[in-house]
Amino acid sequence: MFDSAVHLPAIDHPELLGEPVRRLIGLLPQAEVFAIDPALSDTEALCRAFGEPESTCGNCVIVRGHRSQITRTVACLALATTRVDVNKLVRKRLDVRKASFAPMDEATRESGMEYGAITPVGLPADWPIWIDPAVARAPMVCIGAGTRASKLVLPGSALLALPHAEVVEGLAH
Repeated sequence: MFDSAVHLPAIDHPELLGEPVRRLIGLLPQAEVFAIDPALSDTEALCRAFGEPESTCGNCVIVRGHRSQITRTVACLALATTRVDVNKLVRKRLDVRKASFAPMDEATRESGMEYGAITPVGLPADWPIWIDPAVARAPMVCIGAGTRASKLVLPGSALLALPHAEVVEGLAH
């Protein structure tokens, strides 16, 4: 997967990781990192440039919902070829009246990661991480590294080592 890029052990190359990702990369000893042109950070461009199917990539979206004065936030990780069920499943699990993608400026500021590179690794401790079963079953998946200049590759099941991570059936379609 993305074999034309030089893969390095992520734990040994913190300079290729976003600052929040560095803090938790030790939980994922099998993670590899590879450098990319930041212009290729978006999944479609990345896969086209490397000749990989989009089904090899996981996209992390930040969803936010409100009920009364309470705001709830969750990170949802699904394969790039699917869409997170924000309006039904996520809304109901968050127990909010309306759920939507967090505004880009809020998601980047609160995660400490760059837009287009948000990853479940290193997110705020109070954000649950919901992982679609297809990601968890993937032998290898490519995800963001917190910075647009690199990507992580790891077994999908390894992501369950992250705090507050759980597989959620029906998360994406």
